[in-house]
Amino acid sequence: MPALDAPDRRILNSLRLNARITNSDLAAEVGLSPSACLRRVRLLEQSGVIQGYTTIVAGGSADEGMVAIVQVELERQSEEYLLRFEAALRRHAEIQEWFLMTGDGDYILRVKIGGIDDYGAFHRDVLSRLPGVARITSSFAMRSHRRM
Repeated sequence: MPALDAPDRRILNSLRLNARITNSDLAAEVGLSPSACLRRVRLLEQSGVIQGYTTIVAGGSADEGMVAIVQVELERQSEEYLLRFEAALRRHAEIQEWFLMTGDGDYILRVKIGGIDDYGAFHRDVLSRLPGVARITSSFAMRSHRRM
């Protein structure tokens, strides 16, 4: 990843808050000409600093399901175990995001499921059968907010 200078960081901060901002508004916000701003955004995209843009859909209705935050401890932390575990995670759409962690536990997963009964089945049929799993600790989101 290339070193980011102050204008790059201002661009990224602005895009985190509003990825749909026009280039001319972004340029004015970060203090660059529109052509210089567009050139920097394209370089950030090409270098992989900006990996994409997304739409976040508001949740909240009961029929949209719930989010479980799952901490997973593996039997071992070898590269082989980590790669096998992550390959298995990719096969389950319910596992929307995961982080390899320091400290207690090895991974944090964000799991989107229909409800508590669905989670029970998912825990039994999927999570507990993932390769190398030693311990699973689950928590459920009561409310969510995401700053972009």
